[in-house]
Amino acid sequence: MSLRLHNFAGMRPHLPASMLASGMHQEGDGHALHQPVLVLNASYEPINVCAARRAIVLVLKGVAMTEEENGHFLHAARVAVRVPSVIRLLEYRRIPHQSRALSRKNILLRDRNTCQYCSTALPSGELTLDHVIPRSRGGLSTWENLVACCHLCNRRKGNQLPHEANMKPAREPRSFNLHTSRHIMRLMGHSDDKWRKYLFY
Repeated sequence: MSLRLHNFAGMRPHLPASMLASGMHQEGDGHALHQPVLVLNASYEPINVCAARRAIVLVLKGVAMTEEENGHFLHAARVAVRVPSVIRLLEYRRIPHQSRALSRKNILLRDRNTCQYCSTALPSGELTLDHVIPRSRGGLSTWENLVACCHLCNRRKGNQLPHEANMKPAREPRSFNLHTSRHIMRLMGHSDDKWRKYLFY
């Protein structure tokens, strides 16, 4: 997949020297734009993870700068843009206490793709969401009432309350907070050595 730099909102981006590669190179694989990139605040505090495509746009717009590269690059007409692994915002941003949307993906991320009743880690396709207090019993679809659950445990619990089924979640379900987000970033950082000096302190 090639990247045409002049297509970004009609801009003629100023590319930092660290993002230019001289000579002819083979393009990175098609997954390069979807690789996770660690986002740091201007204070070097880790605040988010985004896809490489979004990170490149932020750098080209002058909103962020590349701190680490992941070894891939993307060809443009006259330059090769190195794909970042870590970027840092150039202006400090205040981060809201709760900024993640309630979704199946984020519930599974919070619960580390692990059934909260039998503690089995499974691929996301083999997990569902369980209402700790069933909807038929007045339970709501909230961070505090939804947990990752395997299909077997979901059928076993059925319409029962936790104490009726003798099935209590391994951890009390809570909304994302700074501690939760940092922990998830640390887990993701195990696969990229370049993240570690920003996450493990």
